[in-house]
Amino acid sequence: MKLRGSHNNSIRAMTLTEVILVLVVVLLLAAIFLPALGRMQRRASRITCINNVKMVGLAYKIWEGDNHDKFPIQVAVTNGGAMELVATGNVVAVFQCMSNELSTPKILVCPNDHAHQAATNFLVNFTAKNLSYFVALDADENYPQGVLSGDANLVLNGQPVPSGVVNLGTNIFTWTKDRHQFGGNIGLSDGSAAQAYQMGFVSAPGTIFSTNRVAIP
Repeated sequence: MKLRGSHNNSIRAMTLTEVILVLVVVLLLAAIFLPALGRMQRRASRITCINNVKMVGLAYKIWEGDNHDKFPIQVAVTNGGAMELVATGNVVAVFQCMSNELSTPKILVCPNDHAHQAATNFLVNFTAKNLSYFVALDADENYPQGVLSGDANLVLNGQPVPSGVVNLGTNIFTWTKDRHQFGGNIGLSDGSAAQAYQMGFVSAPGTIFSTNRVAIP
């Protein structure tokens, strides 16, 4: 008996033209969706960062409630605060004071800050390299919209602001592009947080009223 072959069982290899067409379609889809994916990732990271800043503000408020309504920057070292140390630019001391309230040092690093890494604890090898956020030296609960902390990648006149204590004066500060596309997250003395693109001591369009000095880790 003679068996008849089926045309449906035949396998045809893709031609070079078809392969090129598939590659073109894949590249077009990548060009369309990858930028959108990148924007979504940056947005998610900024949300995480602003949540970090809010948790830092909450830690400040809890610490303040247990210390006669004063922040660590207002309490002497002998009384468990960090006033003298932060005045020299020691930001680490402020967060160490609030280690119980913060619970974990992981919230002190912005997800988009690739220059700093989260520490595993507040004691062993905990340094400025584990901090993404500055501390405002003149924050006071009596001024709820004053800046308490925020992204430390500040820029003045096109130049990154170095570590140490910085007097804002009447200058307007911005942020570098690397974390939040020239923006920054700021924690306020009332425990809230805000997104901003400028920060200064004077009240001006688009700025947040700030205290006059900040300590950069």
